[in-house]
Amino acid sequence: MAGKRHRGWRTFLTNKYLKDKEKNFVEYDPEYPVKYAIFITEEEWVAFVAQRRDENFKKVSATNRERASNPTYAYKKGRLGYARLEEKILDETKSDATSLPPYVLWKEARVGKDGTVRDDVQHIYDECETLSQSISTAEDQENRSVLSRALNVPEYPGRVRGKGHGCTPTSLYKNPRRRNPSNQEVMETLQALQAQVLQLQKDNERYRCMEKCSSQLKETSEKASINCQNKFPEGISSCQLYLSSPTYRLVGKGKVHNTSGDLLHHRPLPDGHLKVSVDVVLDKDALLPIPDIVSETTLLRDAIGSFVAWPLDLIFIDDETPTKPASKDRGILRHNESVASQKKVFAQGSQQLSQKIGSRQKNKRDLPVTYLPKKGAFVPRYQISLETLVDSSDMATAGAIRLLDMEEDIFGYSCTETIGKEDLEHIFRHQELGVGVIHTYIRFLYDNFMRGNDQLSNRFRFVSSSLVNKALICREPDSCREYLVKRFMASSTNNLYLWPYNSGCHWLLLAIDPLKEVVYFLNSIDGEWTNYPDMKQLVDTSIKVFRSQRQARVPRTKSSNITWIKVQCPLQRNGIDCGYFVMRFMREIINMNQIEIPITYFDEYKCAHYTRLQLEQIKEELCQYFIEKRLISI
Repeated sequence: MAGKRHRGWRTFLTNKYLKDKEKNFVEYDPEYPVKYAIFITEEEWVAFVAQRRDENFKKVSATNRERASNPTYAYKKGRLGYARLEEKILDETKSDATSLPPYVLWKEARVGKDGTVRDDVQHIYDECETLSQSISTAEDQENRSVLSRALNVPEYPGRVRGKGHGCTPTSLYKNPRRRNPSNQEVMETLQALQAQVLQLQKDNERYRCMEKCSSQLKETSEKASINCQNKFPEGISSCQLYLSSPTYRLVGKGKVHNTSGDLLHHRPLPDGHLKVSVDVVLDKDALLPIPDIVSETTLLRDAIGSFVAWPLDLIFIDDETPTKPASKDRGILRHNESVASQKKVFAQGSQQLSQKIGSRQKNKRDLPVTYLPKKGAFVPRYQISLETLVDSSDMATAGAIRLLDMEEDIFGYSCTETIGKEDLEHIFRHQELGVGVIHTYIRFLYDNFMRGNDQLSNRFRFVSSSLVNKALICREPDSCREYLVKRFMASSTNNLYLWPYNSGCHWLLLAIDPLKEVVYFLNSIDGEWTNYPDMKQLVDTSIKVFRSQRQARVPRTKSSNITWIKVQCPLQRNGIDCGYFVMRFMREIINMNQIEIPITYFDEYKCAHYTRLQLEQIKEELCQYFIEKRLISI
């Protein structure tokens, strides 16, 4: 305010003593204003007159006058001012907020009496909405504000654009004034940096040793066959992934890509390694043999759905039996083994017990007979039939796969899903499911419920777990957001998008209504969405960009709020069933044919836990679908 008064005082002196009635500068030397001698000395007056008569000053003054008389984005609220305009908007909307974003206030100050908004003003506002999703509050404070970026104008110190006179960055953002650090703080910072450098040097040395050791594992071969090892069949094969430190254990499953000249993230593969796609993680704390420098991924669970490099001696095709290396401690003690390995041992013991109780017939062309412990027990006929077909077909050999075409209407793009013997074994043995099985069940839902039914096909849509998952959100968030926004833009009416999301070692379901900006969160382990911040930020940002692209107008109080609803869905009682629960959730939502999901779940399917029979029904549908589609044939 003092600066404004001072500028007005200097303008008053110029108009009274330096200009004539026509506002032109006088030729003679103006007399010293004795009346204001208490404020201005004679030396200061001479300097003031010379500065005002300077040609550069006159040029800048004329430019500013012309710009002020015809502004690009004219202020249309008269003498109301930004502060009182903000109070008026908050009172009319009955909002609990204490202030509005500067760009929102800037737009409202340029709305005429008839309520119309010029296209250029609306364009600036939309650009601010988009920028606000990608610029953090700290960046907004430290550098240029969202509004200044959209207007492409400099940010002047001591003021906040779109907030009016008297508002400064310090008062708006409640930031304390910066001070120079003390000597002690400088020394502490220096010591912390030295410790970081020392740790980086140790990590670098460890990675060098790791590469040296892995290169020693490679057998001598011709240069042309570096990435195509004779130990593995050429092409894509289902495999098991092991680690040897700190214990020798099975940590995951996936598919090994043994192709000559193959690259990993546009880089050559390290010696002694092959390219592996991770489908299932059995040890959630397992580290990657070689961390992914591009995505900064170090844990195996964060690499689901993506490719990693894996040592040759720790990859085993499904029909191979891995052998632990001999050691002085006579192997691994059970209490030191990972949870995933213990689950495998338990499954093997259960299988041996079942073989003692009753066995299936070995005539593979006839339907086998299953031992029934009691009369009326459930018989998984389609699972038994499909397993018999698999054992009698080429799928019984290592590396055999089947390809399932996914139409454009399912995920918004045409693609091919790869199904290996390992995926089918997961169903037969009731193990953790990979992306291929989940997508196959989505194709089953589309073919059997939605195809030919315009109401269901227009109401429900799916999001691909291959294009949006934990690993890709961390590595390529922009591509994930573009895919979701493009998917949302395909909707003309209210749609519910079903997205099976894999957080690394757990499946959950998101049901998204982008028009109403509502996200239903179905988690079978009773977790909160706050446990998945990367996923939530991606969904919120995609909905806001979708809102901006369709030029939707929402109440000011909801401009930054998207409704998340935690559905009280059935809960699993082990660490395996999450994928089966997600498939049943999708089936029940489509079967109910409702966009809105009750917070206590559907009355028709409400229960504390799904029974094993309810999950077996889902598996039966999958196996029947495989048989009817003739994906497995003798």
